[in-house]
Amino acid sequence: MMDGAGFGGGGSPSRQPLTIGEACMQASLFLEGRGVGEPRANAERLIMHLLRLERAELLRDWRDVFPADLTAAWERLVKRKADGEPVQYIVGEQWFYGLPFAVTPAVLIPRPETELLVEAVIAAADLLWPEAAAGGGGAGGDSRGGSDSGEGGNDGSDGSEGNGDGDCGTGDGSGGGAPLGSGVPTVVDVGTGSGAIGVTLAVQRPLWRVRASDLSPDALAVARTNAASHRAAARMAFVQGDLLAPFAERRESSEGAADADGSAGLRIDVLVSNPPYIPAGDIAGLQREVRDHEPRLALDGGSDGLAPYRRMLAQLPQLAAVPRIVAFELGLGQAEDVAEMLRAYGAWRDIRIIRDYAGIDRHVIAIDAAPSLI
Repeated sequence: MMDGAGFGGGGSPSRQPLTIGEACMQASLFLEGRGVGEPRANAERLIMHLLRLERAELLRDWRDVFPADLTAAWERLVKRKADGEPVQYIVGEQWFYGLPFAVTPAVLIPRPETELLVEAVIAAADLLWPEAAAGGGGAGGDSRGGSDSGEGGNDGSDGSEGNGDGDCGTGDGSGGGAPLGSGVPTVVDVGTGSGAIGVTLAVQRPLWRVRASDLSPDALAVARTNAASHRAAARMAFVQGDLLAPFAERRESSEGAADADGSAGLRIDVLVSNPPYIPAGDIAGLQREVRDHEPRLALDGGSDGLAPYRRMLAQLPQLAAVPRIVAFELGLGQAEDVAEMLRAYGAWRDIRIIRDYAGIDRHVIAIDAAPSLI
């Protein structure tokens, strides 16, 4: 490309080396021709990644000569994007709630609308456990700012960078959860993926006890990495398993040994989950970046997309207690169905539907379990 021949196309060699700006614009035109959405934004993000520049630095260096020794690497990056690979996987990062999260093809790319789910959980839990609201996220408890929105549409400081597989700081002697009436909630992020929800909650509310689960061991490895990066690993615990199964009061491993990771019988105060919710028949029609590159395990919600919600509600009686807060992210047109499932269960006084930035009913949160069920 850098010699004027384009990304594998014909053309006569240019007489002068391209500037960084010209390289970026040439890549943008190439991506546009290949049907890539937001070609300019993608080209800029790739060139900033390659040259290790912030956006202000890119503008400053726009007229500088593009480094000749990076030509081959630049062309490889742009071709990967042209072939449909999400830019977040190419650069290995996506910003969420003002924090950079490592992402790989093993995890779903965090979406901006999920930040609203985090906000809703924090707001609701702060009312129920005000003593645990202090000490997180700076003024107002919100550390966001300057995040990269990415593409697609579906700190506390503890000085430790361990793997976070401890007991999450719990100590009531009854399955690891917070005792009834405790001023500190035990929070479980089911289907954690990159850890965006769970890690963000641990950063924003350092006093909370946060556990994160996922069926995929590769996803848990990414989540652990992100917890360590944001100095939350020592205050979190991670467990592999299917939805709420790891937290049932009686659980045995595949070898028949009793539960040894402290999750069985955990008293969960706050359950939050962004599970797979795409109807299986709709996956083929998703944009190629999602369909061909993001993990199907994190997308496929069964025939109508509601299977994970039904299964989690069916698993609730197996827990030590009904969570006082349950918060779910959902797909288009699913909010009222899931809200009705929660109403039918009959354990919460307040069930709310939350719209995302596009005005879509995206989240449902059920708050404050009835005393007889706590």
